[in-house]
Amino acid sequence: MIPALRVGLTYNLRRKIGEGENLPEDFYVEFDEESTVNAIASALRRGGCKVIKVEADENAYYKLRRLKPDIVFNIAEGLRGESRESHIPAILEMLSIPYTGSGPATLAICLDKALTHKVLSAHGVPSPKFQVFRRADERLDSGMDFPLVVKPLAEGSSKGIRSSSLVRDEESLRRQVSWVIETYHQPAIVEEFMPGREFTVGLIGNEEPTVLPIVEIQLDKLPNSASPIYSYEAKWIWDTPEKPLDIFQCPARIQRDLENEIREISIKTFKILNCRDVCRIDMRLDSEGVPRVLEVNPLPGLIPDPEAHSCLPEAARAAGFTYDELICTILWQALKRYGLQHLFRGKSLVKIP
Repeated sequence: MIPALRVGLTYNLRRKIGEGENLPEDFYVEFDEESTVNAIASALRRGGCKVIKVEADENAYYKLRRLKPDIVFNIAEGLRGESRESHIPAILEMLSIPYTGSGPATLAICLDKALTHKVLSAHGVPSPKFQVFRRADERLDSGMDFPLVVKPLAEGSSKGIRSSSLVRDEESLRRQVSWVIETYHQPAIVEEFMPGREFTVGLIGNEEPTVLPIVEIQLDKLPNSASPIYSYEAKWIWDTPEKPLDIFQCPARIQRDLENEIREISIKTFKILNCRDVCRIDMRLDSEGVPRVLEVNPLPGLIPDPEAHSCLPEAARAAGFTYDELICTILWQALKRYGLQHLFRGKSLVKIP
């Protein structure tokens, strides 16, 4: 009998901001709740794995070196810095431990929104016009027309994106850029506003990734006073498991031509950025109906609760996955990439061969 696969599970636990910590209210929002970590561990155990949890703190290197798991299921966002999502994968490569998901270079590029736009534009993938502000008084480029959207350069999970991030004049622009720089201690990226529909696309696989059913973010379901952007308030305050907004439509109701275009752009983006195993790509239609890539998330959220509106699990459910199948299929893709698929007992939980 095949011995149980020893799977490390690396993660960062969400916590409340401590007394005396001078941090923005959304500082820890990227990190995972204990319920998500436990759900992933349970899914892996049902796949016949022995799970070893390792919190991705300053002691993670020593724990991983000592435990030396067969493979790591990585959902760690990293503690700090512009390359924080790359920390655990870089450590694992140094220790010769296989892991799920994208490598350090992909994670570092995708966290930097400007660098992502530059790489995609160089390969002909449409993305918004943008400008990076390191000071609030920098001159706005002549090609940047209002309305504009102001975001922190290197954050995820809608951190630093408020309803007020959609700016329509110079005064609002300067105020929002100042707030981002002062609050998040990093540059602000200012992007042209895409007035059309918003979609998010999940992919699983490697050489020819499978595109999951497309999710539409129904921005018309937001409160009347809200800006039409998927902001921090929209994701974490107005839409809760206790009072869910009917904000997702999956599969999205779109014409076949647009669906094919979004799928093609998603696969091209996945390959250009060397994404691996799993990824989620956010897009929005411009004034002419062309899908433009807003962000690429190679560490997508995997919240199990359907009421929590976690985009990738939502798309997977629409494709017929159970939560266990989603987690075991991501692991399987990584094992196959390393040539280790023969070590996995839970093949019945793998949805994509």
